[in-house]
Amino acid sequence: MFVGDEVRLDVSFAVARERLARLGESGALLGTSEDAYGPGLTRVGTAGVSKLVRVQVRELRSTDRSAGLALRWEATGAGGGLFPVLDADIKLAPAGQQGTLLTMAGAYRPPFGPLGGALDRAVLHRVAAATVRSFVARVAAQITGQPGPAQAVIPKGAGSSPPPPGSPSEVKA
Repeated sequence: MFVGDEVRLDVSFAVARERLARLGESGALLGTSEDAYGPGLTRVGTAGVSKLVRVQVRELRSTDRSAGLALRWEATGAGGGLFPVLDADIKLAPAGQQGTLLTMAGAYRPPFGPLGGALDRAVLHRVAAATVRSFVARVAAQITGQPGPAQAVIPKGAGSSPPPPGSPSEVKA
């Protein structure tokens, strides 16, 4: 299943690229969760549904027109195999002279074969979309220096339409 989100940042591409590189190199993409859970671990999820995951981040690749890094979330501990592994790319692209588009696009395969696919269509995809939306908002906040969301809440009809102006998915520096 595919999942993703995007936000427009009111910082130049050059600034956003430098800040994303620092986030990837320093491990700051994990935020303060690493202090609580250990190296390479963070908690992802949405209101009441979260799981400890091991996060792997690949080095930033960059050109004059785009920059990006690869990311993998894999559930840890007892029952980790009950959760899908997410492989995703975080990308930046110029959006005008002083703007940058931040996108995250990924894919996961629900566990349990056809039953997992049915559960994903019924409920789990909304959780995955809200988790990615929350993560993108936190990355955007770290790039722009704005406060990020404390936790995601699954809105009615999640993933079916873009967020309204001024929502956490529209971040300014």
